[in-house]
Amino acid sequence: MRGFFLTIVILFLFFFIFLAGIGTALLFYGDSFSSGDKVAVLRVHDVILDSQIYLESLDTISKNSDFKAIVVRIDSPGGAVGPSQEIYSELKELGKDMPVVASIGGVGASGGYYIACAAEKIFANPGAITGSIGVIAQFASYEKLLDWAKIDVEVIKSGKYKDVGSSFREMTPSDKAYIQELIDNVYAQFKSAVASSRDLDTKEIDNVSDGKIYTGEQALNLKLIDELGTINDAIAMAGDLGGIEGEPSVENFPKQRSKIYELLNSKIDTSILTSVPTKTRFGLFYLVDIIN
Repeated sequence: MRGFFLTIVILFLFFFIFLAGIGTALLFYGDSFSSGDKVAVLRVHDVILDSQIYLESLDTISKNSDFKAIVVRIDSPGGAVGPSQEIYSELKELGKDMPVVASIGGVGASGGYYIACAAEKIFANPGAITGSIGVIAQFASYEKLLDWAKIDVEVIKSGKYKDVGSSFREMTPSDKAYIQELIDNVYAQFKSAVASSRDLDTKEIDNVSDGKIYTGEQALNLKLIDELGTINDAIAMAGDLGGIEGEPSVENFPKQRSKIYELLNSKIDTSILTSVPTKTRFGLFYLVDIIN
């Protein structure tokens, strides 16, 4: 009798541990345990300063045969050139194996729109903000403030342009010309990507690449998007293109951790302080300026 009771207790403990494990997994990883044909939704949001979390998600999606298509949901005014290009390139590569559809929510401009161009179809809400095809670099000079405070800054450098972008001095005409060359080169890369993805001729791409923003409705008329519609419309099309019958199962990326996990790993959010492209954060940006 005692042995029977002990067996029941052990089985109960195993069952409890099993349920606890499933509960913990669902708490931390949400919908990742569903099986069958699925559409992956990659959510690109806020100012894009780092691509790593998106590249990791795309790697996970590419290695799982359950995913038959991907929707990239964009709510971003753009960001740094390099990360935007990396996400675009990885989506283009993934597009060789499965359909890629883009959905622009509130704003998908500049670097956000660059990423959308990796898709074979782009949806946008009628009032969404998109476009802003261009490159920007912003600088702040503290030279006059330092003069007022009677603070001298000594800079020792190896070449004429080594301290271009320094906050300690104003830019010279040659500095500005040098930065303009960089911007023009990256701008040409942006125009080329859009023209190729959207099948625009020289006149058409020149007409839309002066930095202007457009509503989704305007963008449709300018051939910058394919259809007006919601993320559900984009998911439905992705499912059809991926050969999924009926309403597709959806899995979101990057993975959202639980509130408990976030609380245990919380830290002060300094993104508002660090996302402004000034001399303290040097670089070239695909970023819609009026959203800053």
